[in-house]
Amino acid sequence: MIFIELLKAVFLGIVEGITEWLPISSTGHMILVEEFIQLDASAAFKEMFFVVIQLGAILAVVLLFFHKLNPFSPKKTSTEKKETMSIWYKVIIGVLPAAVLGFLFDDWLNDHLYNYITVAITLIVYGILFIVIENRNKDHKGTIQTFNDLTYKTAFLIGIFQVLALIPGTSRSGATILGAILLGSSRYIAAEYSFFLSIPIMFGASALKLVKFGFDFTGMEIAVLLTGMIVAFAVSVFAIKFLLGYIKNNDFKAFGWYRIILGVLVIGYFVFFD
Repeated sequence: MIFIELLKAVFLGIVEGITEWLPISSTGHMILVEEFIQLDASAAFKEMFFVVIQLGAILAVVLLFFHKLNPFSPKKTSTEKKETMSIWYKVIIGVLPAAVLGFLFDDWLNDHLYNYITVAITLIVYGILFIVIENRNKDHKGTIQTFNDLTYKTAFLIGIFQVLALIPGTSRSGATILGAILLGSSRYIAAEYSFFLSIPIMFGASALKLVKFGFDFTGMEIAVLLTGMIVAFAVSVFAIKFLLGYIKNNDFKAFGWYRIILGVLVIGYFVFFD
């Protein structure tokens, strides 16, 4: 019994670790995967699990970018420390819109939008947007090539785009990356800023879900949650490195086509087989 549940947690951790960072929607994929792999747990635990498992993925960002995001590193000059603090200020400004609206509408979103129809539609819509925007910007390198080029105003506007990711299937990284590119960012900075925005957002979302669930876990629940988080962490390290390497020489259109194809398959499956 516990072995089967741990295997499910491993698979879900793999899905989370890959889809959290690629602009294809981790929440959307988790909702879809749950149609086929059901944890033997309460509805409250599963709702909490699918959010808190993301903590493992977030810790991968902390590990990979620890030096860049550490303003107290003795290896940095005073100027570099100020630049690091500037990144954090821009992250804080960028997370405010999604943090406020996510807190206010968390229950409503869970009750009304966490379903395959919403996921399929957003997968397709944002897939089309990725292709359209990349075609439009194919010869445009962007004016924001470093975090010093990223103004506080632009950081806040990117944060508004991140609000769209409250709708499942959108992809938090996808929404922020699209927004950043539209506002003049290079793909690389757009991806990195998306990663950094995820740190406070996911810590906050996880804390909210844990408080709502309570801390009265069974041994099975602890084992399943930790397994999912650890696997998500390990897979995320490779997924982040892959994405940053990929976008140095490629655009995001492949992810757009993937989203469209997956969205169509989802609609087809639930219409004809569910």
